[in-house]
Amino acid sequence: MPPPAAYNFTVRVSPDDIDAQNHVNNVAYLKYVQDAAVRHWFAVAPAKIVTAVAWVVRRHEIEYKKPGFAGDELEIKTWVGEPTAATWERFTEIRRAADGDLLVSARTVWVLIDIETRRPRRVDATFKAIFPTAFPDPI
Repeated sequence: MPPPAAYNFTVRVSPDDIDAQNHVNNVAYLKYVQDAAVRHWFAVAPAKIVTAVAWVVRRHEIEYKKPGFAGDELEIKTWVGEPTAATWERFTEIRRAADGDLLVSARTVWVLIDIETRRPRRVDATFKAIFPTAFPDPI
């Protein structure tokens, strides 16, 4: 279950997100997961920090539970887990708004990169202050 500080938004499944089996393609779900992280980051990070660092994906773990279909409205929730030296885990849940069914759960590990040096940067107190931490693992 997501913590109270989760970042939430909704999307409507477009026909472009549908695959040959007539449901949401796994690549579309991956895009929703990435979009959630980016939107959350830009919603909470100060501009000075956004211009100094970037996040890159190290790992995606996605569990597809139920299919989504064209026209579905999806509720997307994302939140951060525990940081390490230069990485931070992030969780995402995607539910169908009409019935609340969980369609996808994901865990992604992101690496913090210094934009100027293009090298990993330590996740220090500056970054920990942006996101609340110590949430339970939902997966």
